Order: sequence, then structure tokens, then C-alpha cells
Amino acid sequence: MRYIIIEDEQIAANRLKKLVTEIRPNYEFVMSLDSVEGATISLPVLKFDLIFMDIQLADGLSFEIFDQIPLKKPVIFTTAYDQYAIKAFKTNGVDYLLKPIDPGELEDAIAKFESQVVATSQQDYQSDLKKILKTLSGGVETKQEVEFKKRFVVKIGDHIKTIAIEEINLFYSQDKTTFILTKEGRNFIIDFPLDRLVELVDPKQFFRISRKFIICLDAIDDMLSFSNSRLKLVVKHYDDENIIVARERVQEFKQWLDQ
Repeated sequence: MRYIIIEDEQIAANRLKKLVTEIRPNYEFVMSLDSVEGATISLPVLKFDLIFMDIQLADGLSFEIFDQIPLKKPVIFTTAYDQYAIKAFKTNGVDYLLKPIDPGELEDAIAKFESQVVATSQQDYQSDLKKILKTLSGGVETKQEVEFKKRFVVKIGDHIKTIAIEEINLFYSQDKTTFILTKEGRNFIIDFPLDRLVELVDPKQFFRISRKFIICLDAIDDMLSFSNSRLKLVVKHYDDENIIVARERVQEFKQWLDQ
């Protein structure tokens, strides 16, 4: 099982990771996130099975994450307060642990999570079996390949124009509006928010570097070290402000470049 810790206190995150390792040595730690912003950016592109989530983070309550991105993975909440228990169980909550975390209670929570995984796997197996049988019997259930968006429709005055995905250098958000920046340096407004766009474009070609930018691999002219362990990118025709890779995304961004 692969798990993520969302916790803004490094000491608490380290202790939780140590306890999980002792209880389930075969569990794989993916990464630790320390903010609502970092979680909303990173979780949609990470592969994991379980989240240990503190409720009160430095930039808000972790419940805000569920308001900003679709998140279906099981969560074991960890907190020093008990007034959030009901809401926690309504938000993918497997269990609710009060700090300081008792190892026995943590083990019980993990066992509860694992029993839910087994039940879900059995349901998935039965669903897959039905699809196979339907296909063998001439039904319509067939494997479909994922297709990413090939173009975007934009409006220029009274005219409608399409922008091919190959022409796009950058998607960016400004004043609650989403823009396309083309390789020719032209900007167009589109109706899709960045949270939706990241699901529509080929992840091998486009990467979301922050809450504000989704960048095309071919558009990067230069990369420079920036403050607070971040990276600054240079993209042709975009001079309005710095294009910064968020600190929480730097490691994954480098892996994306090296694919």
C-alpha cells in the first residue's frame, strides 16, 4: 500500500511515518504535504492508496481540499481536536485519531482500512468478471483508450476559432479567468478551469507546476534556481510575471522532465 501524510508539523509527520513503518513495514511512503494548497496541486497526479490527514493546517482546514479537487481515496484523520469527528467521517474518513497518536489505535485504524480495501476489491472483481462475460457473449463492454483534447474553441470578437493543442505553450489563470498562451504569443480566454484542464491534456506533454500554470514541455526555454528551493521557468512570449514551480511540485516536475 502507498500512503501520503498531510501534516504541517514536521515532528508529528515524522513520528506518524515511523509508527506506520513499525506497524506495516511493507507500506510505501509516497510523500508528505504540509498545506491545503500543496495538497490540491499534488494529490491529483500522485498514485496512492491511503492518506493520513491532519485537519488543521497552516493555510486552512484540510476539508477545503475536498471542496477544491475530486478525492475518493480513504482518509485516516489525525488531529488534536475532536469537534471535527462527524465531518471527518462524512469526508472519506476511515477513522479519526486524536493526537498524540496511540500506536494501538493507529494499528486498528489501518486494519479497518485494509478490511475496506478487501471488500472493495471483491466488488471490483465481480464487476470486472461481469464485463468479461459480457464481452465474450458479444456485449458492448470493450476497453477504451484514453483520448486527450486535441483543440480548444475560442472566441475572437464575433468569430469562433480553434486552437490546436500543438500550438499551445501555456495555460494560466489570472483574475479567476483561464487563458491560453500560444507559441505565437497570442492570449485567448477559455472556459475550462485549470483543475479541469489538467485532466484533459496529455500528461506527458503538459505539467501543472502551480495553482496558476500548466506548462507545455516544448515551451520551456530555460530553468533557473529560485528562492525557497523552487524553480523559475522562462517561456517565450510570457513576461507578465515569474513562472515558478511550486516547492511541493519541484521533485515531481524533475521526474516529469526526465521521463
